[in-house]
Amino acid sequence: MLQSVKRTILVLCACFVSFGIPAAAQEVPADYQEVLKSLDRKGDFKAGVLKVNIPRNDLKMTIQGFSTPTPFGFGGWIALTKATDGSDVMMGDLVLLQDEVNPVLSTLLDNGIDVTALHNHFFWDDPHVYYMHVHGMGKAAELARRVKPGLDLIGHVKPEAASPASESGTPLDTAKLAKIAGHEGEQTGAVYKITVGRDDLGMKEHGAAINARMGLNTWAAFVGTQDDAAIAGDVAMLETEVTPVLKALRKNGLDVVAIHHHMTGDRPVVIFLHYWGRGPAEKLAAGFKAALDELGKGGGSAAHSMGQ
Repeated sequence: MLQSVKRTILVLCACFVSFGIPAAAQEVPADYQEVLKSLDRKGDFKAGVLKVNIPRNDLKMTIQGFSTPTPFGFGGWIALTKATDGSDVMMGDLVLLQDEVNPVLSTLLDNGIDVTALHNHFFWDDPHVYYMHVHGMGKAAELARRVKPGLDLIGHVKPEAASPASESGTPLDTAKLAKIAGHEGEQTGAVYKITVGRDDLGMKEHGAAINARMGLNTWAAFVGTQDDAAIAGDVAMLETEVTPVLKALRKNGLDVVAIHHHMTGDRPVVIFLHYWGRGPAEKLAAGFKAALDELGKGGGSAAHSMGQ
């Protein structure tokens, strides 16, 4: 009898050992298992969400000289969950070095993934890292296919060597820059700045018009020479304009350095994008104009108010 009981216990234990691992694996839906396999990443499935880990274990991070391990805030991720129609919603937060930001951004855009925010989380971090928020909708397998090329670049982008600015050359032809942009600018010392308001939005706060002077504007500042110039600027966009503007800037070789909001409670919601570029001044102006051309395509809107 005792031997029979022992044999039964051994059989049960063998069953738990042999079936335990597959049973745990089944907790992840089959389509999400394929996502993990396709991305070659680890993750888990909880509360109806597949979370895929994209940690920056390759970076030795310090903040003010203090060693900060990956779990301290350098674990990137993407997550998928089901929409009511059975498709998937994907969101994520990628941890990127400065040289990785725009190659990853361009690759994601080229593959139909939206980039919705770009900012820093720390001061005094070494190396400097930035956080890119991403969004996509579709079937799980398709989302994995579309996001993978961008993820594969993380940790594999070769930094570009910076070259010193030319100390001589033809001065900026501001008249030509204004003609390309379609708007006149103002000269302040060595800087020529073109500012374009978003009056088409008709935004008000407590009855006061929120115009270009109040910060609701898009601008470009130029410095340098006609052959070797630098541009920096800010683009005020509606939510539907973000992706087209990003594509326009990247197509024209301009780097995106931040995507965020400047106001709270604004209606419509306005997102601001900061960019930078270097090269022939006319080419930079053409990139700025390409971004401008993506604004206001919806024909503007009736007066909106915020804070009311």
